[in-house]
Amino acid sequence: MPSRHPLHQRYPGLPDLLLLLVAMVWGSSYGLAKQALQFYPVLGVLALRFGLSFLLLLPTQRALADPAVRRATLGAALPLGLGLLAIFLCETYGIAHTTAANAAFLISLCLVLTPFAEWLLLGQQPTTDALLAAAAALCGAWLLSGATHLQLNSGDLLILLAAVLRAVVTSLTRKLTADRPVATLALTGLQGLLICLGCLLLAGLNGGLPALPRQPAFWGDILFLVLLCTLFAFFAMNYALRHSSATRVALLTGSEPVFGALFAVLWLGETLSASSWLGGLLMVAASLWAVRPGRLQTATA
Repeated sequence: MPSRHPLHQRYPGLPDLLLLLVAMVWGSSYGLAKQALQFYPVLGVLALRFGLSFLLLLPTQRALADPAVRRATLGAALPLGLGLLAIFLCETYGIAHTTAANAAFLISLCLVLTPFAEWLLLGQQPTTDALLAAAAALCGAWLLSGATHLQLNSGDLLILLAAVLRAVVTSLTRKLTADRPVATLALTGLQGLLICLGCLLLAGLNGGLPALPRQPAFWGDILFLVLLCTLFAFFAMNYALRHSSATRVALLTGSEPVFGALFAVLWLGETLSASSWLGGLLMVAASLWAVRPGRLQTATA
């Protein structure tokens, strides 16, 4: 007879494991997004990525037949979808106009900002442990990026804005989904639909989009972004934020630049300095510190 206990109670480490996997796939997404942008404009890449995600998740909308689930899911979908639209617009345009090092450093500022966004939106004052882990992870990201002489251009400012929005949306997701009958996969699909429609609207206002590329490399990038960086990552984030704190989630996914660096070395053939490797190790240590037993409180639903 199957257990009646929820997954997060039977496997208490599941949310943390999912978040580390999210960090892995999101770390690789920067290089893949840059490759895709060589074939197609920003709005087109985003519309295609999230439109396909919605179509693949269309069967999950059947969960909305339950009135309580529908109210909770739709109530969360609109603000979170619009927030994610703003994040991805800032990130993708920013990546196109700045270096990978600056982007890795600036997006990691959400580690420091999330405890304060959680305090503002949820009334949960950050613990000393959370602040220390966030500060250590930020120092690690700084070393990893090699951005010792950071000069902000338009792309950098967009990435910085994306980091602020990430902190806010992470905390808002926790606020709108915790202890509510939200259908996680249906919510993921609706978020994708809102991002797709938003990008198509903006593209229409700017003269429309060109014909779709035919290069296999482009479609390989898109499939990876859809299946792993969107479907899996959004589901894992939405699931984890229902059973963990926003600060804990931000710290675990904060190892994203480490996996981005590994992807660049192993797949793109790039090299990293000793200070970059030191920064990566510091970020991993900060993430392990954040999830050590008995320290940071984990909210359960």
